[in-house]
Amino acid sequence: MPNIQEYLIFNSKIEHDLEHDLEHKKQFSVPKIYSAKEDLSKRWYVYFSFRNPKTGKLERMQNIYGKANLYKTKEERYLILTSYRKNLLILLKKGYNPFKNNDKLYNELNAPKKEEENKPKESLKKDTIKDTQKPVLNKKLQKTTIDKKSTENDNLLIKNAFEFALNLKARVVKKNTIYDYRRKSIHFIKWLTATKPEKKYISEITRQDLIAYLNSILLNTSPRNHNNYRVELGSLFQVLKNNEYVKENYITGIPILKTTPEKHQRFTEEKQKEIFDYLDKEDKIMSLFIKFVSYSLIRPVEICRLKIKDINLQNNTMQFKAKNSPLKTKIIPDILLKHLPDLSKLDKETYLFTPTKFGDSWDATDNNRRDHFSKRFKSIKKHFQLNQNYTIYSFRHTFIFILYNNLRKTKSPFEAKSELMLITGHKSMVSLEKYLRNIDAELPKDYSELFSK
Repeated sequence: MPNIQEYLIFNSKIEHDLEHDLEHKKQFSVPKIYSAKEDLSKRWYVYFSFRNPKTGKLERMQNIYGKANLYKTKEERYLILTSYRKNLLILLKKGYNPFKNNDKLYNELNAPKKEEENKPKESLKKDTIKDTQKPVLNKKLQKTTIDKKSTENDNLLIKNAFEFALNLKARVVKKNTIYDYRRKSIHFIKWLTATKPEKKYISEITRQDLIAYLNSILLNTSPRNHNNYRVELGSLFQVLKNNEYVKENYITGIPILKTTPEKHQRFTEEKQKEIFDYLDKEDKIMSLFIKFVSYSLIRPVEICRLKIKDINLQNNTMQFKAKNSPLKTKIIPDILLKHLPDLSKLDKETYLFTPTKFGDSWDATDNNRRDHFSKRFKSIKKHFQLNQNYTIYSFRHTFIFILYNNLRKTKSPFEAKSELMLITGHKSMVSLEKYLRNIDAELPKDYSELFSK
């Protein structure tokens, strides 16, 4: 008799009906995934309980490991265990009982359809020869053909399909990433509803549909946006393919477009001072925000995460979630410290920066907070007639440029970069050198005399 492991691992196309309820007492618990707190060094599995007919009590059954622990990433383990969990629930609702013989159920699920029984003998003979080269269980499963229109996979509504993919992704990526995935999936669904209203199911989406959608992004925005939508939608479609809701992830075959890197132009010393003087008078919140970028050299989104409790004035340090580490500690230099407001009376759980005052609650995502200050900076750009290449990030480039060139007055390139690395927080010398090249931090001396030699 085939065991439950074989059912779950190999039988991924069971025709099923999940809509009926069990009568009287529930005979089993809903299967769950054990992820060992996402520790990949430990074994992950699916577990459930079934009611023992002798005692009448729910008893924990054998864990379902399958091939899950052969995979080395969280996402892969969640994907395969979700498949096992789904198939296990299907079998239980179909009548699988670990305390009884399940041969009858197995035969029903894998019984050949009539059209295959009526197939010409010669054709069947050829098929048999081919099938002998495959495992016996696979041979039986190949005989099961399911009408495309009757399967749950093919009839999954587009909106429901994306919700399924997002729920899985939420277990393995950051909250902000899920926010971007959800926003782009909603945008795609709206476009599909407006341009192809006849398409209701996820299996109906074609490669041509996805190309047309990404082309619309390119025509209305930029190649960079085209590539961003391609990556994030492609990630969701890969989840759907892995769970057999779509036959192919067509997005992987759509080319990445060449883009021009975004340029955050440095300010001249004169212009930087003009902006600081203007903000000190007109917008003190924006003034301190930009001084954090300039003097502490942390990114705008990292500043938006700062709460009052993250600032330690006893040792003049601050802690925040950085781009390349879950928790980073940096000093607050004296040049920035003297601009801080009085924090002693502010609620420790409030954000340092909000739209109207220091130390207040602000119910918004990190990205929305950052976008608020980016939009707020537009009025400053307009006042100083700055072009689109100037951003808040330009202050970070400007002050790293100043620091490096001042260090180079007394130190060798290696010594200057080694000290600068501690200040900027770059993880490696290679990444810092690449950054300095991008902002043209070091220029050669006048080389005119070399032409005359």
